[in-house]
Amino acid sequence: MSENKDPHVAESGVEGVKFVYDFTEGNKDLKDLLGGKGANLAEMTNLGLPVPPGFTITTEACKTYLESGEEPAALRDEVSAHLEALEAQMGKKLGQADNPLLVSVRSGAKFSMPGMMDTVLNIGLSDKSVQGLAKQAGDERFAWDSYRRLIQMFGKTVLGVDGELFEDALEAAKSAKKVTVDTDLEAADLKKLVTKFKKIVKTEAGRDFPQDPREQMDLAIKAVFDSWNGDRAKLYRRQERIPHDLGTAVNICSMVFGNLGPDSGTGVAFTRDPASGHQGVYGDYLQNAQGEDVVAGIRNTVPLAELEQIDKKSYDQLMQIMETLENHYKDLCDIEFTIERGQLWMLQTRVGKRTAGAAFRIATQLVDQGLIDETEALQRVTGAQLAQLMFPRFDEHAKAEQVGRGIAASPGAAVGKAVFDSYTAVKWSRSGEKVILVRRETNPDDLDGMIAAEGILTSRGGKTSHAAVVARGMGKTCVCGAEELEVDTKRRRMTVPGGHIVEEGDLISIDGSTGKVYLGEVPVVPSPVVEYFEGRMHAGADDADELVEAVHRIMAFADRKRRLRVRANADNAEDALRARRFGAQGIGLCRTEHMFLGDRRELVERLILADTETEREAALEQLLPLQKKDFVELFEAMDGLPVTVRLLDPPLHEFLPDITELSVRVALAESRKDANENDLRLLQAVHRLHEANPMLGLRGVRLGLVIPGLFTMQVRAIAEAAAERKNAKGDPRAEIMIPLVGTVQELEIVRDEADQVIAEVQAATGVELKLAIGTMIELPRAALTADQIAEAAEFFSFGTNDLTQTVWGFSRDDVEASFFTAYLEKGIFGVSPFETIDKDGVGSLVKAAAKAGRETRPDLKLGVCGEHGGDPESVHFFHEVGLDYVSCSPFRIPVARLEAGRAATQSAGSDHR
Repeated sequence: MSENKDPHVAESGVEGVKFVYDFTEGNKDLKDLLGGKGANLAEMTNLGLPVPPGFTITTEACKTYLESGEEPAALRDEVSAHLEALEAQMGKKLGQADNPLLVSVRSGAKFSMPGMMDTVLNIGLSDKSVQGLAKQAGDERFAWDSYRRLIQMFGKTVLGVDGELFEDALEAAKSAKKVTVDTDLEAADLKKLVTKFKKIVKTEAGRDFPQDPREQMDLAIKAVFDSWNGDRAKLYRRQERIPHDLGTAVNICSMVFGNLGPDSGTGVAFTRDPASGHQGVYGDYLQNAQGEDVVAGIRNTVPLAELEQIDKKSYDQLMQIMETLENHYKDLCDIEFTIERGQLWMLQTRVGKRTAGAAFRIATQLVDQGLIDETEALQRVTGAQLAQLMFPRFDEHAKAEQVGRGIAASPGAAVGKAVFDSYTAVKWSRSGEKVILVRRETNPDDLDGMIAAEGILTSRGGKTSHAAVVARGMGKTCVCGAEELEVDTKRRRMTVPGGHIVEEGDLISIDGSTGKVYLGEVPVVPSPVVEYFEGRMHAGADDADELVEAVHRIMAFADRKRRLRVRANADNAEDALRARRFGAQGIGLCRTEHMFLGDRRELVERLILADTETEREAALEQLLPLQKKDFVELFEAMDGLPVTVRLLDPPLHEFLPDITELSVRVALAESRKDANENDLRLLQAVHRLHEANPMLGLRGVRLGLVIPGLFTMQVRAIAEAAAERKNAKGDPRAEIMIPLVGTVQELEIVRDEADQVIAEVQAATGVELKLAIGTMIELPRAALTADQIAEAAEFFSFGTNDLTQTVWGFSRDDVEASFFTAYLEKGIFGVSPFETIDKDGVGSLVKAAAKAGRETRPDLKLGVCGEHGGDPESVHFFHEVGLDYVSCSPFRIPVARLEAGRAATQSAGSDHR
């Protein structure tokens, strides 16, 4: 290979690309090419850990197959070459009759997608080789158990046979034998089961179960490739925002067996508790089993700590390996292992999924241990996780009827109606119901129901079961392994201790932090993290828990590192004070229309109904002191910090009665011949101001230009309030924002009027006022002519809610309910553009406007005040394009602060979590 060649190019030059890597060739940094599983198997092999030999087919092979519908021409030869090398190393041949090599075929994408894609174990078994395996192992029962597992997994995964047919046959075999667990079935029972399974395959798939081991392997590889585009995999990627074009690698690994008897077994281990973050021995172990038994929760496991009594040698070796891996990866590691007759084998490791609380605790623990620095700690947590920690929790002092307790798999307080299948969970959720998905155990087919539910409750499985792993990844409340609860999915009910029956639709509550299950609805109380942000709990105090301390430390570091300032969207002093407690550095959006409601609506009606200039001025004179009082209170609450006041934005008809209700009232009054003169005038005004599309009509700056005195009254109120606050030795920093500007001429006219009013107030009060005047950029034309608009604006605030509507041609109030669900399901949207900024469309306008505006006015202040200002992914975008601040609702301020810090320190190669 020449020195300038890409390391991933095959020496043979066949098609130019190398599609297969031995485990000895890769490393953990090749996740794009080898997938997470393959890269980490290679890394463990490099570390000298006991990994069964094998090789990985790259994601490039998968992408080629998915694009063309055919495997790359060179792939078969490369697989054959690596298979021959594996056979030579193992001293066995794939599926040979007397001494068979068996392999697993396992998926492994760049990002962990637990259970979403396909795996087939025991490839290479056939009617002939099962005899050889029995002889090789000296255990006939083991061989036939492995064979029935292969037919079952292969039939479901590769041939598309309904998995319940195999499950029903297995249950029938246990029933006939009068046993409850599959380990009580003997070799003769399993032989009969194999015959039954083959008949199921023949009937359902229309073909015999393949006896050629290479055909088994090739079909399994294709099935894994195809599973990348399976419904559940696509749904999971949309949920986790994983790109759809990555493809999956395929790992071919020589089989080691945990189902060889009591001195064998399989398990999953965590180097720290993924639910709490605490250090200790965490995981599950199952004797005489293969890996799918643990994840599926078919049999209840024992805690990993019990392995010390079962097999101390393997336990001690596992503890040493866990320490090695955590120190090497410098993070919580999730490990799969098998013990084959006392020999420990490592089947997988990855940086483990964890709950939000565990993420913050582990990040600070690793800093204290010297494994990572504060910059890396900041990358180990997310704003979404912080938001989860701010959700309410159950009131431990409330009267509640506890009916069970399982394993606290993923924290949170979830209340909802019990449902017993995913279809019902989705259906009821779309109808506005909150539901708890109750299952014996979940499997990948339950994903859509898990997403729809408030929480998940299972009677089987542990912290490493499918339900637990997926729930933690989604931040969904989950209680697993509540054994005393008898779940009957066919009759759609659950029996709790004492005989009480929970029917579908009954309210239940589950606590993912304690594992407790309650009947009915349990009241909730604020999170301690919210209490910390509001100043009711102090980090370092005796009553502060370690979670609050961890949050405090990471937030302090984020605040030191971030460049973006964080302001609040707040319209009154109460919200402003709360925002300030949450860390707001000013108000980025005060919506003055909220000040015109309530008792003031009558004054607005008088303004709208005014027939003469005198009547209009009288209404404005009455509104002026009320507006001034609003601003005095706001400037006092935010003293020393900027307050951006948006002048009246919505259409005036929003302050008038509903046209239908008013028409009916007037019609009824006229029929009684006692019509109210004011109602008649109101109805005329409503008709006069009625617009087919009011959000694109007479609103924003257009109101200020068409309704004389409206904007000048508001500017006067702001200026007089600022002068009064300054006279009281305060430090008001008011900024006046003109909404919905589309051309610089609109802004210039309003600005000239505002400057005149400010000068008048300065002259009358003797107080010098420095009130910045700027505009919202919320129309495409404003963004495209930002260089011109910046000549008259001292700041831009991007109103990304309206900008998204006008760029897409969406009416937010209508489209989210009508077709967004379909767009998300079809993959047109990965996420709603109102939730996370559309970087390609809306974002490109923001970027261009920011650049053009600053070319005209280098000191132009730039911010965003749409709800995107509190969205984690959007905050990173606003940091990248050079905005000065983001503004969001008070509750989202801590999230924005954290993400602004992460954006400032984020490395280009940080992993998706």
